[in-house]
Amino acid sequence: MGITSCGGSSPKVKVDGSSTVFPISEAMAEEFQKANPGILVNVGVSGTGGGFKKFCAGETHISNGSRPIKESEIELCKKGGIEYIELPIAFDGLSVVVNKENNFASCLKISELKKMWEPAAQDKIKNWKQIRPGFPDTKLGLYGPGTDSGTYDYFMENTVGKDKGSRGDYTASEDDNLLVQGVSNDKGGLAFFGYAYYEENKDKLKL
Repeated sequence: MGITSCGGSSPKVKVDGSSTVFPISEAMAEEFQKANPGILVNVGVSGTGGGFKKFCAGETHISNGSRPIKESEIELCKKGGIEYIELPIAFDGLSVVVNKENNFASCLKISELKKMWEPAAQDKIKNWKQIRPGFPDTKLGLYGPGTDSGTYDYFMENTVGKDKGSRGDYTASEDDNLLVQGVSNDKGGLAFFGYAYYEENKDKLKL
């Protein structure tokens, strides 16, 4: 698929996918447009899975992924006649964060994260006191990427278990800035996302 152009308008490069990769893509788009002022670069954030769906349907030129492409997505691209190359560009750290005023949760065990996020926790695990006896009677607010996210896939696989999924009663968004906002305004909040979003907002969050 080549760079698209509509009528007499400028050619466009369409990029979509992972919110974790978004800051890199946005920076590269700016640099590319400086060197190529006649070409517009649009960078979207649909999550890794959402990005691959668009890419395999021929709607985008570049797909950002915070995980490798899945077999089902490879098949989707084959059906759509989309050929591609895979280019690893960076490795990211996944950050688990709480509200800045949280003075009790400084180190959480994987088993405690599982207790919060596993499907069985839905409508049952609603308080920090349920996570660890020494924690206060504070309402637990959970924020995380949606199920189309590669960050979601990685986190759930390494806490809850492979192909287990998560509880559904949490605040989900493919926009990590909204997750940052959610936790920074919720004293009992906890979220997970790429390290860059913690680094940009460490005055509002506790790692």
